[in-house]
Amino acid sequence: NRLKASHPELEVNNTYGYRTKHARIANDIAKSHCADAFCIAGNLGAERLSEFFFQKQTRRNNRQIHKLSILKGGLRKRNQAPYEIKGFRLFDKVACQGEEVFIYGRRSSGYFDVRKLNGTHISAGISYKKLRLLEKRQTYLIEIRKEEARPPLPEGRGLRA
Repeated sequence: NRLKASHPELEVNNTYGYRTKHARIANDIAKSHCADAFCIAGNLGAERLSEFFFQKQTRRNNRQIHKLSILKGGLRKRNQAPYEIKGFRLFDKVACQGEEVFIYGRRSSGYFDVRKLNGTHISAGISYKKLRLLEKRQTYLIEIRKEEARPPLPEGRGLRA
């Protein structure tokens, strides 16, 4: 309603889950966020792409400077790792073993924990010499994913009228 009020020149329509679900089932489309967006768009005759962009928001800072437990001698251990190690930062997109992955952990020795956005470990400790920087970190990490196609229903099965 706020969108309708702020932009009266645009055509704005509400949609509901039951409409999206009916369109998805009628066109034999698997349930996913991108499939729901395709159904909401209303152009069900369009050719669907097999890929989509997956985004994940990450933190910018770790503001806790010291660990909570104080070491012997009254020393406080730093909680923050160095910002950049061997030219790589946390959440940089890198090429590793022929795949585009992200840096999830860094060590001062120059070894990094690299993973995909879904959490799949590629390597828990790989040298910076085997990594190639593709893109510096941003707040939103973007990964191209393939949409899994659902096989068509056998003949005689489908939506009952």
